[in-house]
Amino acid sequence: MPLWLDLTIRVVAVVVGFLTLPLIVGQAEHKVMAHMQGRLGPMYAGGYHGWAQLVADGVKFVQKEDIAPRDADRRVFRLAPLVALFPYLLVLLAIPLGPDLVAQPLDVGLFFVLAVLGVGVLAVLMSAWASANKYSLLGGLRGAAQLLGYELPLVLAAASVAMAAGTLSLPGIVEAWKPWWLLWQAPAAIIFFIAGLAEIRRPPFDMPIADSELVFGYMTEYTGLRFAFFLLAEYVGIIVIAALTTVLFLGGWHGPLSDQLGWLWTLLKIFALSFVIIWLRVTYPRLREDQLQRLCWLVLVPLALAQLVLTAAVKIAT
Repeated sequence: MPLWLDLTIRVVAVVVGFLTLPLIVGQAEHKVMAHMQGRLGPMYAGGYHGWAQLVADGVKFVQKEDIAPRDADRRVFRLAPLVALFPYLLVLLAIPLGPDLVAQPLDVGLFFVLAVLGVGVLAVLMSAWASANKYSLLGGLRGAAQLLGYELPLVLAAASVAMAAGTLSLPGIVEAWKPWWLLWQAPAAIIFFIAGLAEIRRPPFDMPIADSELVFGYMTEYTGLRFAFFLLAEYVGIIVIAALTTVLFLGGWHGPLSDQLGWLWTLLKIFALSFVIIWLRVTYPRLREDQLQRLCWLVLVPLALAQLVLTAAVKIAT
């Protein structure tokens, strides 16, 4: 197969996943929350079992007028939703579904993924500053403090498993994974998952868009498709955090008949973690800002450092 054709197929496959997997998670969230909270609307509106609810939401966003505030920096204001989406698309290029199913294998794939995820804070600051709205600005400052803080335990937890595997390659980490890592690297996995939730600002870590205090934070002034892009970025973020947790800590494609069905095991683990993320939204109330920062700096960071020391000690001993 010519190189250009192979590259085109890989990129198209990633784009299709980028556009479809978040919609599946969004539809699942409607149904899971409806069952857990006894909601009737999402179960009956839009056809049998509410199957067309997501389609109706999409049509609604398309029909809404795209408005920019009079005092806004319009160029930055309109660019921010795209900046929120684009890093996740790049990350999906490096995440492997199977032994040979990765759009772009990189020797430093983990470093690339973590570096690109750090760009997300720019979208928050751009939308907050450009909106010319005090609630947006406050939400943006909260978001920046949250993203910069939780990035540290996220990186430290990822460094632990990279040290254990002896490589920064995501397929290499999956190849080096052993079942006993489920115990040895369990603290790092929990830290990574919690920090990942904070990075994508999912409940109970959604203080930057706290509706009871900040209207909708840095997204307050957005309407129509631009607001939908921010929501799409949130659901793509769920897929990305679930996929990275799967690849780094849950063995990726490892499972029965992994040579033939490795991609299926990866997807099943991703959707299982996505369900857990939805479950946490339904179960736990939003943290206060001081509680959120205390959890990061006084709990997650020390635990991540301790796990890193433990991993180093085990590697030296073996």
